[in-house]
Amino acid sequence: MDSRSELADYLRTRRNRLTPDQAGLPEDGRIRRVPGLRRDEIARLAGVSTEYYTRLEQGRAGNPSPEVLSALSRALRLDASETEHLEDLLTRPNTATRRTPAGPERVRPGLHLMLQTLQHVPAYVLGRRTDVLASNKLARAVLTDFDALPVPARNLARYYLLDASARQTVGDWERIAAETVGILRRPHDRQLADLVGELTLRSPEFTAWWNDHRVLRCTHGAKLHHHPVVGDLHFVFESFPVPGDAEQTLYVYNVEPDSPTERTRSRAGRR
Repeated sequence: MDSRSELADYLRTRRNRLTPDQAGLPEDGRIRRVPGLRRDEIARLAGVSTEYYTRLEQGRAGNPSPEVLSALSRALRLDASETEHLEDLLTRPNTATRRTPAGPERVRPGLHLMLQTLQHVPAYVLGRRTDVLASNKLARAVLTDFDALPVPARNLARYYLLDASARQTVGDWERIAAETVGILRRPHDRQLADLVGELTLRSPEFTAWWNDHRVLRCTHGAKLHHHPVVGDLHFVFESFPVPGDAEQTLYVYNVEPDSPTERTRSRAGRR
């Protein structure tokens, strides 16, 4: 998909999720033929002409000013990640994919060492396109041992959507898998296009989630993991961008002190 098509789909899906009530618009008596807001309503909320917004949605308006971008973000009720994605779409060259270096991503030695010193919590590093670049012993024991998989399979999106065991071990699988699809929106490169193509062909759920154009930056949250030996493990996680490499993120999974998970996690880590 080229950038103009993706921009049009993104703006349309953001419009469709808003109702007049949510946007603070009164009913105008017209028959509503779209599930959300009309183009002229978004244009009015953003303080631009309907013609300009239409050209913008079609990718024919050039790069809007920061003021217009901010107004569109407010009108569409975008969060910070969604606004960043909109800006990326508006400034991206109109090509099917943007190439990034094709070489393998590597975790620098100091970060590898830090992972191993985190002995009491599961932790791993994600790279571009949710590739699992490194993990510590506890992550491999209580979450998933990506090191035991072939290199192409060491990818969180592939695991959640294509590995049958994930549906059994990942609590609230549908929510977690859909959120992971939302993380995949960047970077826009050939490797991502290949991954999207594979998931489209092999995952029944992927296409609907991808076409929803959800954009997510997963900074923190909660996860439930059904461990086959020690039972349910409840985690809260935080993510940290790796200094010096904006495309890598460190995820650390914590548990409540003196909780059943803390005790069972320790047993699992010794296996």
